[in-house]
Amino acid sequence: MDLPNFAFFRGRIVPYSEARVGVLTHALNYGTGCFAGIRAFWNEEERELFIFRAPEHYRRFLESSRLLRMELPYGVEELTDATVELLRREDHRRDCYIRPLAFLSEETLGVRLDGLKPEVSIVSFPFGKYLDCEAGVHATISSWRRIDDGVIPARGKISGGYVNSALAKTDAERAGFDEAILLDAAGKISEGTVANVFLIRNGVLVTPSVTDGILEGITRRTLIEFARDEGWDVEERTVDRTELFLAEEAFFAGTGVMVAPIVRVDHRAIGTGQPGERTRKLQSLFFDAARGRLPRYRRWCLPVHGKRTNLVAAG
Repeated sequence: MDLPNFAFFRGRIVPYSEARVGVLTHALNYGTGCFAGIRAFWNEEERELFIFRAPEHYRRFLESSRLLRMELPYGVEELTDATVELLRREDHRRDCYIRPLAFLSEETLGVRLDGLKPEVSIVSFPFGKYLDCEAGVHATISSWRRIDDGVIPARGKISGGYVNSALAKTDAERAGFDEAILLDAAGKISEGTVANVFLIRNGVLVTPSVTDGILEGITRRTLIEFARDEGWDVEERTVDRTELFLAEEAFFAGTGVMVAPIVRVDHRAIGTGQPGERTRKLQSLFFDAARGRLPRYRRWCLPVHGKRTNLVAAG
């Protein structure tokens, strides 16, 4: 991965090499940070870069920071403006990924949240596929259980909580799989390491509820809206592990993975063992909507090069 040229750091846009913290930074030592993952998609016909659902991502980002008792000096509009200006400075003309981070920045020891100063950084860089969206993914049910809301809240993108994902992902890859699916403490389907899980069961689109220890995914919400607009039945409910083995289709959904078909789980074929028709339909809707090609969903797309902002960037 090529490193960014610039970063939004301590309230202004600076060269990426200047966005640095010390080794005693609280968030580095204790995981006291939170982040967001946002995509921007290049529309070649319009020669425009669209940030997908930026306000929703930044609202969740601010909610994650509140879980860590951080009072950030920025709102949704200011963070969005900073992101637009950053992307302009980077001059991306292809799909890219945006990583906002809020973290307790003081260089001190002691496990606590109060009385520590938060900082915000944002970087962006070109980024393609995280998982195979075409041929599909071979997943495994992980031996690691998903963190519980009473341990580290999964509905927030809390930096320290992703050690749970790293353990599961590493074990899965070392065993020859592409991705892991984690169960909750009750043995029910929770989510992937960085994505929500969906399945088609008896023609119904099914996904775990937001009260089942999952991230309240923006892509998840997008696909549910697509499905309902298409007239499909949708169920948000607790999902048994064996339902995956009996599903006609299954897929991961998230900002990083986008929409990635699951074609096998623990060497069992899902449906035909090929990406399913409804998964492909949702993929098509997602990519067309994210590139601003569907008028119905154009409201989700924020243009970068055609929009003026009131942010004055220094650096």
